[in-house]
Amino acid sequence: MFAPSQEQVRRFFCEAWAKHLAGQPLTPLEAQAADWMIEHPEYHQDLADVDAAIAAVYTVEEGRTNPFLHLSMHLSITEQVSIDQPRGVKAAIEHLAQRLNSLHEAHHVAMEALGEMVWEAQRSGRPFDGQGYIDRLMMRATR
Repeated sequence: MFAPSQEQVRRFFCEAWAKHLAGQPLTPLEAQAADWMIEHPEYHQDLADVDAAIAAVYTVEEGRTNPFLHLSMHLSITEQVSIDQPRGVKAAIEHLAQRLNSLHEAHHVAMEALGEMVWEAQRSGRPFDGQGYIDRLMMRATR
């Protein structure tokens, strides 16, 4: 399993953004990342300076979302959907996107559910409950 460091993640996003802005060719993963970065203009300043990005600290007390965590979650959900893992996530995200009339907003709902499920797994010491995650997504898609 690939487990990049915080610095590697931040460098990846900043470099992909710089390549996008310069009109340079992007790898498929960089292109996916650029699509999500375009959707988040509030992060563009954070992406503009790789050294500042690497040094930045995002705390709950600041009341500001960590742009690199947020963008990483978009990529994670994009990957989940592309391989339908956990099984059923593709249909759940499609239902959410249809109900919300926005894939972007569907991702944000999925991020909340994913965060809850990861927290529960960590708290209980049990493995991630993929079916529980899908159930939460489907519940949100049908309310």
